[in-house]
Amino acid sequence: MAFSAVSVIRGPGEIAAMVVDVTKLIFTTRFQAREFLEQAWFITSVTLMPTLLVSIPFGAVISLQVGNLTGQLGAQSFAGATAVLAVVREAAPIAAALLIAGAAGSAICSDMGARKIREEIDAMEVLGVDPLARLVVPRVLATMFVSMMINGLVIGAGIGGSYFFIVIVTGGSAGAFLSSFTALATLPDLYISMVKAIIFGWLAAIVGAYKGLNAGGGPSGVGRAVNESVIVSFMLLFFMNAVITAIYFQVVPPPGL
Repeated sequence: MAFSAVSVIRGPGEIAAMVVDVTKLIFTTRFQAREFLEQAWFITSVTLMPTLLVSIPFGAVISLQVGNLTGQLGAQSFAGATAVLAVVREAAPIAAALLIAGAAGSAICSDMGARKIREEIDAMEVLGVDPLARLVVPRVLATMFVSMMINGLVIGAGIGGSYFFIVIVTGGSAGAFLSSFTALATLPDLYISMVKAIIFGWLAAIVGAYKGLNAGGGPSGVGRAVNESVIVSFMLLFFMNAVITAIYFQVVPPPGL
C-alpha cells in the first residue's frame, strides 16, 4: 500500500518538476533554430491533415446547435456571434489541444522513448549534454508554435463553417451575422484562445517528453508510455482549460448588450 501511494504521488511530482526545469531552460539556453524548424515541420506534418478534417465538422456541429437554440429563443440575429464565440473561446483551443496531445505529444513520446531504450539519453548524459536542453526544449517550443497556428486554422475554418451553415443552410441574415460580432466578440476572446493553445502545446509536449524519457521495458514499454502520455495530457489540458476559462471570466467580464 505504501509503495502504491508513493507511486501515485511521485508521477505528478516528477512531471511538475520537469515542467519547472524545461520552462527555466526555455529562457536560459541558446535557441536552436535548426532543431526548432525541423521539429515544427515534423509536428505540422502529423497534425495538419487531422486539423483540416476535424475543424470544418467541428464548427458545423456547433453552428447548427447554436443556430437552432437561438432560433428557439427568438435571437436568430445573434446566432452568428454566439457560434463564433463558442468556436473562438472553447472549440478551437480544445480541438487544437486534442490534436496536439494525440498526434504531436504521442510522436514526441515515441521519439524520446526510442532514444531511451537505445541508450542515447544515457550516452548524452555521460558526455555532459543535458537531454532536456538539447532535445526537449526545441520540441516544446515547436509544439507551442504549431499549436498556436493550428488554433488559428481551426478558428478560420470554424468561422467559415458557421457562416455557411447559419446564413446559407438555415437562412440567416448575412448582415446580422457580421454586425453581431461587435456586440459580443472582443479582441481578448481571441487573445485568450491563443494563450490557451500555447499553454496546451507547452503541457502536451512536456508530458510526452517526460513519459518517453521514463519509458522502459523495450518497445512494448514505449507503447505503454505513448498511451499514458495521451491520457495524462488530455486530463491536464481539460483541467487547465477550466481554470483558464474561470480566471478569464473574472478578469474580463462579458460585454453587455
